[in-house]
Amino acid sequence: MANHKSSIKRIRQTIVRSERNRFYRTRLKNIVKDVRSAITAGNKEEAASAMGVANKQIQKFVSKGVLKKETAARKISRLHRAVNAI
Repeated sequence: MANHKSSIKRIRQTIVRSERNRFYRTRLKNIVKDVRSAITAGNKEEAASAMGVANKQIQKFVSKGVLKKETAARKISRLHRAVNAI
């Protein structure tokens, strides 16, 4: 266990941030899964609306620091390409 007051605080902060990031990453997986399921169903309207939600949420995760900008761009690009291929 840490001995310094500052290191104890850092441990607390790390735990909180890890839980928060886990929540966002799980949310991201579910959002991408919704888009993918609409794509496999062949429903273009549903896929397009899910893609709009996914795009907005992924950009929000970038602003919160959960995802890096290039990772988000890659995810969005791949999803858009899949939606347009329907």
